[in-house]
Amino acid sequence: MSTAQHASTADAGVGPSRFHAVAWRWHFYTGLYVVPFLLMLALTGAVMVFYTGFQTRFGFTVHVTPQAAVQPVSAQAQAVLALRSQGQLLEYIAPRASDEASWFVVKRDGLTEAVAVDPHTAQVLHLVDKENTVFAWAERIHGTLLMGDVGDRLIEVAAGFGIVMIATGLYLWWPRGGTRWAQVLVPNLRQRGRLWWRSLHACAGFWLSAVLFVFLLTGLSWTGVWGAQFAQPWGTFPATKWEAVPQSGATHTSLNTAGQHEVPWGLEWTPLPASGSAAGPSVNLDSVAALAKQLGFTGQHHIQLPKGDTGVFTISADTMSGDLKDPTKDRTVHVDQHTGRVIAEVAFADYPLLAQGMAVGIALHQGDLGWWNAVLNLLFCAAIVLLCVSGVVMWWKRRPARRWRIGAPPVPRDLPLWKGGAVVMCGVALAFPLSGAVLLAVLLLDGLVLSRLPALRQALG
Repeated sequence: MSTAQHASTADAGVGPSRFHAVAWRWHFYTGLYVVPFLLMLALTGAVMVFYTGFQTRFGFTVHVTPQAAVQPVSAQAQAVLALRSQGQLLEYIAPRASDEASWFVVKRDGLTEAVAVDPHTAQVLHLVDKENTVFAWAERIHGTLLMGDVGDRLIEVAAGFGIVMIATGLYLWWPRGGTRWAQVLVPNLRQRGRLWWRSLHACAGFWLSAVLFVFLLTGLSWTGVWGAQFAQPWGTFPATKWEAVPQSGATHTSLNTAGQHEVPWGLEWTPLPASGSAAGPSVNLDSVAALAKQLGFTGQHHIQLPKGDTGVFTISADTMSGDLKDPTKDRTVHVDQHTGRVIAEVAFADYPLLAQGMAVGIALHQGDLGWWNAVLNLLFCAAIVLLCVSGVVMWWKRRPARRWRIGAPPVPRDLPLWKGGAVVMCGVALAFPLSGAVLLAVLLLDGLVLSRLPALRQALG
């Protein structure tokens, strides 16, 4: 039975098809809101995956000629500070391989710059404004639409509505009533016109639904309401696990620079430890870099410098920063800047269960698990674009003759309120409060206002 036939049957009052018609209506309305956001997320996500998977977040990989000797990290840092004499050195990023440059992050005159240095000659090779790389712009659009908290909330609503769209889509296309699995799992390319687009849309949506759900859920972990108020409080590593370790007034979020998410999700809200005041051996960037090697840090890893007299050196390697391809190897070590002693450490095994799941999910989301993950993510982004385009084309081909009408699926007659979407609304409201609140407002508008304004209802239909 076709979707149009289902809608007709529902209007006629046949019970089993009523909820099908309601699901179709909710799928349509959520799609109106979600499709532009999904297109944006897919396109900006593809840009970000390209740089994380095949280049660097600062741009194209800066290669060097490998040599037998490597200059001390302090000598490389001095070359950077000679170029930026008024700059504050924030971070050292060890090269991934012997033929790649080291990177130093410097803050100067309100700018955060990343400087590439040849580790063999201590020669400065490249400099970028970290806030204005292609990756940084794509990440800001991806997360806030360049609109701050307002954009964040709009995207959060879209993600929650996207989950409703997945649920209603699966209900619409789940094989029943004579429909075979083959009709859903394989598109019928022999059809023509709108039926061809519908078959393609149903097949793509069915295959992508589980992956899209994971991507939306992991994306929601960064949002200002569901992520900050519900998920992160449950998934943050508790600093109380560090016995007798003094804590500073800052959290690990302060280690992020240029507004980019680089600290593991489960550590962002964890307070940073504080260095003591006891005098000890000379501790500098070279000694901390040597300590990192002794602790087993190899390849790309980060060393953040202390901020203030009580700050700590932080050595880290994780998938969030693009250092590793295995999130279960995440590791962060804090070193007292006065004594050089390791005062706190956290690894993947120490994360709460939710943080472990998010570490794996976010790495998959960002394409950090290897080139194969990046390739699959790029294909996924392309498939999402196809899914959105096919949905728009289907609507365009079935739109009413009067162009000013939206062409929303009709509401079945004599449908009880709870069957009209209240159950779905309650579920979304409990799981995703912001999206649920908006969904409740739409439900009330549809049931209490539009039903009393026949002219407006006709225009929407």
